Amino acid sequence: MPVTVLLVDDEPLVRAGLRAVLEAQPDIEVVGEAADGAAVIPLVRHLRPDVVAMDVRMPLLDGIEATRAVLRTIDEPPKILVVTTFENDEYVYEALRAGADGFLLKRARPAEIVHAVRLVAEGESLLFPASVRQLAAEYGEGGGNRAARAAMERAQLTEREAEVLRLMARGLSNAEIAERLIVGTETVKSHVSGVLAKLGVRDRTQAVIAAYESGFVAPG
Repeated sequence: MPVTVLLVDDEPLVRAGLRAVLEAQPDIEVVGEAADGAAVIPLVRHLRPDVVAMDVRMPLLDGIEATRAVLRTIDEPPKILVVTTFENDEYVYEALRAGADGFLLKRARPAEIVHAVRLVAEGESLLFPASVRQLAAEYGEGGGNRAARAAMERAQLTEREAEVLRLMARGLSNAEIAERLIVGTETVKSHVSGVLAKLGVRDRTQAVIAAYESGFVAPG
């Protein structure tokens, strides 16, 4: 089955460019478009896309609030890939904190766009880990987020789960973590699921954000 994608951007040329790049791939299908975040909820309910590629800045409802709305109201929500002009942007970090699974630069090369959609859909690796670290360093309160620290303490991760979270924060995939720890991939998946459950987050991106904001992992 192809990865299905909903495009949300107020610039028709951006949507057309993304559609052309993605639909050139045999394993990706663009199932719909919208010009503003306000249209996302009904389209997601109707089309059930695997991934929503969504502009972070739109006139009526921006990508941050649209992300929150999707995660709040949709059962089994799609992965959300924020599309942005600037990499080091507080709006991008706020979108990740709101629950977005990753971000993509509008100037990205076609191969990078395709890779981002596939990676986010799979959910087994962190998209652009170095950029996430940079954003966390600038906007993540330097480990001084009290709520994040308290949540990390309550999680009571095992030694192995803590090790897995640190490797996740470095951007390693499940297969790479398995190779590093000399265990099976299914074992790593089990540890990742345990980390997500204990932290009360939906995916590895949110787990990594929590790790940075709590000071569990230094963003440097």
